[in-house]
Amino acid sequence: MEKTNAGNFFEDFRLGQVLTHAAPRTVTEGERAMNAALYPTRFAIPSSDAFARACGLPRAPLEELIGFHVAFGKTVPDISRNAVANLGYAECRFLRPVYPGDEIRATSEVIGLRQNSNGRSGVVWVRSTATDAAGAPVMSWVRWVMVRKRDLDAPAPEAVAPKLDAAVAAETLAIPGGLDFSGYDFGLAGEPWRWGDYAVGEKIDHVDASTIQETEHMLATRLWQNTSQVHFNVTTREDGKLLIYGGHVISLARALSFNGLANAQIIVAINAGTHAAPCYAGDTVFAWSEVLDKAETANPTVGALRLRLVAVKNRPASAFPLRGAEGKYAPEVLLDLDYWALIPR
Repeated sequence: MEKTNAGNFFEDFRLGQVLTHAAPRTVTEGERAMNAALYPTRFAIPSSDAFARACGLPRAPLEELIGFHVAFGKTVPDISRNAVANLGYAECRFLRPVYPGDEIRATSEVIGLRQNSNGRSGVVWVRSTATDAAGAPVMSWVRWVMVRKRDLDAPAPEAVAPKLDAAVAAETLAIPGGLDFSGYDFGLAGEPWRWGDYAVGEKIDHVDASTIQETEHMLATRLWQNTSQVHFNVTTREDGKLLIYGGHVISLARALSFNGLANAQIIVAINAGTHAAPCYAGDTVFAWSEVLDKAETANPTVGALRLRLVAVKNRPASAFPLRGAEGKYAPEVLLDLDYWALIPR
């Protein structure tokens, strides 16, 4: 009797299907330490209990992307184990901080399906929700992924592409309870810039860069329990090269953004995200950001910046445009991420 699970292929998905993902995970200080070893992150709130308490939090939360990667990893065996590529994100909301000792569980609902014209794969849209052990929501997001077909003769489903919000509305951002930047120590945080010092349209070259090593990528995907075969098995790709997990690029670019955005301490939403080109071991990642919008919040000490974070490979971030003459991404662009972050006012 067959006991192993090869994961879902495109023809296995059904509109409205709900998947409960296996292996709840209790996160610990180990995730924080490994995250710091993998990425050059230096944001003060997730780095220091004392700094976090001075900002009104009970202790240092884990970086938001740690919770995201753990929850995302839960979904991979059911959604994207047989993926060709993870294509994008939308409507991602971080609803409360994740602390060491918290448990993360995940479920997903299929909200869209469309077979590709080649008949060999299709795009699956899912809305995933992460909860704690008591069932309280921690975060939610939509992503779409290109998945192989097992049976090329399987009929194509009716094409349904969900309508998604262009951005999470600023007035709906979840501000962590107790957060208070009135006594914020800019010296310890590393930069003097606050909400009022940034202008819409401003671009920030983060200057620093980091070359991705195969060992780092393998450690990261195993840490986040991401089982997608394109990250581990060279026989699944025609070019015979392992594809770097897109989340690895996101965390690396976010860490690089400290230089110029050190006080953008807490990610509260991801509005949209595109993995524009594949990334491989040996690529060097640079990053730049653009301020897309600014918003006040109900908390008079806290402002929100809507930021575009762009990761590029193998040449300085300022060396070429985001898009070419035809409107397509320049070939060096790895990531185009649109998100909201909280910063002292």
